[in-house]
Amino acid sequence: MFDISRRRLLTALALTPLMNVAPLRAAMPNAERILALEWLPVELLMALGVAPLGVADLRNYNIWVGEPRLPASTIDLGLRTEPNLELMTQLAPSLILHSNGYGPALDKLERIAPTMGFDLNSGDGKPLSTARTSLHMLGARLGREAEAVQHLQYLDEQLAGARERLKPWAGCPVLLMSLMDSRHAITFGANSLFLEVMEILGLTNAWQGETNFWGSAVIGLERLASVGDAQVICFDHDNDRDMQQVMNTALWQALPFIRAGRFKRVPAVWYYGATYSALKFVRVLEHALESH
Repeated sequence: MFDISRRRLLTALALTPLMNVAPLRAAMPNAERILALEWLPVELLMALGVAPLGVADLRNYNIWVGEPRLPASTIDLGLRTEPNLELMTQLAPSLILHSNGYGPALDKLERIAPTMGFDLNSGDGKPLSTARTSLHMLGARLGREAEAVQHLQYLDEQLAGARERLKPWAGCPVLLMSLMDSRHAITFGANSLFLEVMEILGLTNAWQGETNFWGSAVIGLERLASVGDAQVICFDHDNDRDMQQVMNTALWQALPFIRAGRFKRVPAVWYYGATYSALKFVRVLEHALESH
């Protein structure tokens, strides 16, 4: 059996193969009965003001994503990789939302209900731009195009305001990371949602090393020593015990950004999310930098 940090690592890598939105409308028997097997489609659906009837892996959703908060009535569909297909059939959904190339085979889902799949990015390394397109597509499918436009207008307003407020930090490199276990961290750069948002905000990403298609890289903690003169922001994810263990090591205490007092722990933001994750990231990033 995997230990807890190993399970966290696998969870974080699983996709690696308050805010002003429309009034929330719960899924009802005669309206949308929509199931979401991945967390990015959950964000898209909630941005349109529609609550999913069921979502896969609610416990980890609350740890890694958190916002938007789901209604207490939301049904847990099981693992994202292996949801409970029998339960899904019993729920008689009108639509199943999923991430392309992830989870059960599409033919299994299509036996239950019509499906709609989404990509984290379209191959151009621009997850936020892809999310915009996806939101318009889902809005058209559900007859909620106006809600999609409203949400994206709000997103643009928030990004513009944050860019103005963060101008004093424009020349300061920022490293984004999260602890995976006692020896590894995940960091973010090219192809990531975070980088696209930072570019819009006029900020510089300190991680210039390799990243995968989804914009992340798992690295040994010793590689953080090469970051240089950067502000380091670390996303927590219900891992305080692991953080305390690492922070007490000689390696950690010797890292340049620790010695210089340029390290800040912040609440989790879902690395592989959509517009809600982008909005939360802006809020968390702004608070972290302004409190340094």
